[in-house]
Amino acid sequence: MRRQRQRPSRLVTSFFLGVASLLFVEAVALLSISWPPKDVIAGTASPAQAVTPRAAAVAPPPAAPAPPPKAPPSTVASQPAPPPPPPKKEPVRGQRPGTILLPAGGTATLVRKEIQGPNAMLPIPERLDQATWWGAGLDAPNGASVFAGHVNWGGGIGPFAELWDASPGGEVTITDAAGKPWTYRVSQLITLHKDELPQRADELFSQAGPHRVVLVTCGGKWVGGQTGYAENRVVLADPA
Repeated sequence: MRRQRQRPSRLVTSFFLGVASLLFVEAVALLSISWPPKDVIAGTASPAQAVTPRAAAVAPPPAAPAPPPKAPPSTVASQPAPPPPPPKKEPVRGQRPGTILLPAGGTATLVRKEIQGPNAMLPIPERLDQATWWGAGLDAPNGASVFAGHVNWGGGIGPFAELWDASPGGEVTITDAAGKPWTYRVSQLITLHKDELPQRADELFSQAGPHRVVLVTCGGKWVGGQTGYAENRVVLADPA
């Protein structure tokens, strides 16, 4: 019966011990919270400054590439540049020496021939691309320089065939053997029957009077035999 009476007192004692322990723990915790730390500086706290966001950094433009390193100077003596090649000779242009150029472009090589006597025949060339030349020289102050050529030969057309289509004012150029050109202008166009040409030979081919060029060829109707063509074409040209 005595053991049952002692239980309440032990319980009370245990209760108070537990309360005291709890109060002690709370007091220690309160002191640790309220007591300022030694490394904290007392003062008034200032509000934190707002941080202004910085603009994003712009990447700089790419740098220009560095120039290649210069080659070190050569120690070998420089060789002189080779001489330039000689200029090519241009082909000779224009009319060949010793030729006649007619108004429409026909050309023939000149063959010099002489005639003598009152009944001499007008010399004719042996080839289609030739023209016989007799009478005055190109530098003569007087007289006729006579040039005769074929209208055709062996089925080919000769350069003097264009005389049948010539007109006054056409240009005739004669280049002598030295390459000097002599220019004339067509002044007269004459068509004669073969029988008339000898009768007018002194008038047309005379070495008197002003210097002139006389061009002669044949044409018209073909009659054959020694006559050949029935007509002659005579073109007179004066110095230009």
